Amino acid sequence: MKKSIITIVAVVAVVMALTACLAACGGNGKTDAEYILDKGTLICGITLYEPMNYADEDGEMTGFDTEFAEAVCAKLGIEAKFQVIKWGSKEVELNGKYIDCIWNGFTVTEKRKENIEFTKSYLNNTQCVVVKTSALADFISAASCAGKRGTAEQGSAGETAAKDLTSAYTASGSQMSALTDLSSGNSDFAVVDVVLANQIVGKGDYASLSIVQSIQLESEEYAVGFRKGSDMAAKVNAVIDELLADGTLQRLAEKYGVDGQLIK
Repeated sequence: MKKSIITIVAVVAVVMALTACLAACGGNGKTDAEYILDKGTLICGITLYEPMNYADEDGEMTGFDTEFAEAVCAKLGIEAKFQVIKWGSKEVELNGKYIDCIWNGFTVTEKRKENIEFTKSYLNNTQCVVVKTSALADFISAASCAGKRGTAEQGSAGETAAKDLTSAYTASGSQMSALTDLSSGNSDFAVVDVVLANQIVGKGDYASLSIVQSIQLESEEYAVGFRKGSDMAAKVNAVIDELLADGTLQRLAEKYGVDGQLIK
């Protein structure tokens, strides 16, 4: 019986290794980079939020990550395409080749590195706590969140932070949905990227909300995520260096108000 169990474990390990290998290869003996470059498109998995990827007044896709991806693809001689995904299913969609990369303010973590091939980091970020302005006095420190209803985007770095802050947690479909849930009174606080919060909190539909400046969460970095083992990450890294050197990334960062977070 013990020998059978060992055999089963060994088979499972082999299957997992083969799955990872196949995900990083393009099929027909091609590397992932060859697969992407040959088809001429890079399908970027995204969610919609400012200032990274969003629709402008004419309905055209814009944003820092949008123009960044387009600039990289232009250098590589391919076209950037953008596919809205469910953030909680991002790795499934990536490994299933519904998308070629995750390029959407994607936070690098040690756990994600186990399954994702990250490029070099290009933006600094932190998670932040957002509440109704009328409730600011109730949120003095991280301990103030305990027992209160928190929300964040499912599968995000914000979700991890929110769960650490309260046991009364409910997932939202996106960062924008998390802020909408907060505005409508379904939650007491939301945890979102400060890059997003700085753009929209206290304005327009979110005029009644404020960032809790007294609650400081851990800093993090954004990078592009490819299939584990993909050689495409190295090719994108080389282009990132070019775009930093020629000032393209600096100009984009200034355009979208994230120049203070740009990693040079």
